[in-house]
Amino acid sequence: MKPNYELMIKQLGSLLTNELNTISILANASALIYETLPNINWAGFYLYDEKENELILGPFQGKVACMHIPMNKGVCGTSAHKKETLVVDDVHTFKGHIACDSASESEIVIPILKDQDLFGVLDIDAPMKNRFSSEDRLYLEQFVKVLERHIMDSISLN
Repeated sequence: MKPNYELMIKQLGSLLTNELNTISILANASALIYETLPNINWAGFYLYDEKENELILGPFQGKVACMHIPMNKGVCGTSAHKKETLVVDDVHTFKGHIACDSASESEIVIPILKDQDLFGVLDIDAPMKNRFSSEDRLYLEQFVKVLERHIMDSISLN
């Protein structure tokens, strides 16, 4: 079944209305992704800790996860370091892959930026190889852009 990305992005906009708490925003965003996308086993966020120069586990849906990811390590750390989306069709072929859940076979990670500075990443795992298409990438990057705009607005108001 193909996800209705337009509806998901519209629902995200509704969830964000008048919400200023970043943790609440990310918690609902991860739940929305997890409930909307078929054939995934984890959806969530890692937030950048500038002091420690690492990613820290944020709100997510799925099994327990790695709590600390060094920059430039694994798919999340590499995406964060490069500030670019990574789509990995087979995580077992990704050099330095961090296996938080042995059931994960493919992954997409999209950096979240705040004024070109790293805020964190959206990480989605799937229990099948080649799960994420160019269409998934396009719409999930749009999803993150909506989050970026809202997070920027909520941080500037706090």
